[in-house]
Amino acid sequence: MSEMDLFAPLSSLQWVDRDRLTANSYNPNKVSEDNLKLLTQSILTNGWTLPIVVRPDMTIIDGFHRWTVAGREPLKTKLGGKVPVVIVDHGDDESADVYGTITHNRARGTHLLEPMKAIVKKLLDEGKTIAEIGKQLGMKPEEVFRLSGFTREEFLDMMTQGHDSYSNAVIYTRL
Repeated sequence: MSEMDLFAPLSSLQWVDRDRLTANSYNPNKVSEDNLKLLTQSILTNGWTLPIVVRPDMTIIDGFHRWTVAGREPLKTKLGGKVPVVIVDHGDDESADVYGTITHNRARGTHLLEPMKAIVKKLLDEGKTIAEIGKQLGMKPEEVFRLSGFTREEFLDMMTQGHDSYSNAVIYTRL
């Protein structure tokens, strides 16, 4: 794409029927069911922030997982069966479409451990609950614990705050 065309994709932004789109046959990116749930939660929390990138024939270049969760409840109903798309026209050069898929996926990067620890610690220091952090960031309590920097005892105290109704454990032995 030449510099003159850098604005073209966003100039084509439109909401279309989700069923008009089709998956490409070469996407190597796989996402776990837990991450699809996290993607759904992200859309519910933040709104739809990234359009799906498609060819003129509505084949997906980037956004397959956004397209997938848009076909599931509650997003299917909330979106009225629509998804936002931008069109990228590489002409007959299918390799450019493949490059687009791979570079979109790889450019997103990965999360580094130390910055994630700092984020979780800050959220906890601000009074966010383990359950809220887990829901919003797609983490199980154990993962929040590993990133929190707290001792096991401190973390268990945090998890049980406000739960005075726990009973003592009972040991049963067989006679």
